[in-house]
Amino acid sequence: MLGIGDDAAAWQPSRSHLSVITSDALVDGVHFDSRAMPGRAIGHRALAANLSDIAAMGARPVLATVALGIAPDTPLELVLECYRGLASLAVKFDTAIVGGDIVRAPALTFSITVVGEVARTRLRRRSGGRAGDVLAVTGALGASRAGLELLRRDLDVAADAALAARAAFATPEPRVREGGWLAASTHVHALMDCSDGLSTDVARLARASGCGATLSAVAVHPAAEAVARAAGHDPLDYALDGGEDFELIVAVAPRAFGHLRERFARRFGTPLRAVGVLEREPGLRFLDAGAQTPRALAAAGFDHLANVPG
Repeated sequence: MLGIGDDAAAWQPSRSHLSVITSDALVDGVHFDSRAMPGRAIGHRALAANLSDIAAMGARPVLATVALGIAPDTPLELVLECYRGLASLAVKFDTAIVGGDIVRAPALTFSITVVGEVARTRLRRRSGGRAGDVLAVTGALGASRAGLELLRRDLDVAADAALAARAAFATPEPRVREGGWLAASTHVHALMDCSDGLSTDVARLARASGCGATLSAVAVHPAAEAVARAAGHDPLDYALDGGEDFELIVAVAPRAFGHLRERFARRFGTPLRAVGVLEREPGLRFLDAGAQTPRALAAAGFDHLANVPG
């Protein structure tokens, strides 16, 4: 009803829907590197992280506010390019940018809040999983971690793999349409976005659902395979722990998974990839190819506070 120009925006939510609200902060040197990334990619990435959270609730984004912290030496053109990237993604997903703030800060910082809407019957939480549910993801994993590796150093990697890895890191595609589609199925019991690494996020989903989980046959993105091997790393580590893939993790009733997977492939042109199962036994495990019993798996994805003293 009222956007940028006054002290606050005015919004009339739908009477038949719930409002879902998420916030993410991205800081130069922590989440992105303004010396190595174009401004459009920085802005795109900042909003994509929030849209992915909205998608994980089965909701559609409606509006966003953007609080921008600018360091004294930040070039104006970089700020404008960031906003162009952010605005372009907002238009793609019909999200109105209705306000925000600009402050002086030690580093370029974006703090974005997105409001979405979802029908009450389609709201999906990470706590809805059930023992026996198939765990699946909306895409292969590890490419974003590979893109970060290419920002850090030069590696001898095929051009197509390098291009895919850099794009996955710089301009990830939030799975908004996929999230809404999945949430429409009563056989989908839980949804969550994969932003901190599959091992960490599956452990969170399982714990919230009162379950444990065993992962196996994790789909590694071809770009992650190529970059990891060139860097002397295990590609599986990129998929399990790399983070910021912004795919969706979904828990599906086992009897319905095959049909849902076929429909998903027809609708989106990409497979819904099974990566494991929820179980009654607590904890996180991994079943290696050819192994008879799973091994314990540490949740080793990204944790902002892992290295904070005290």
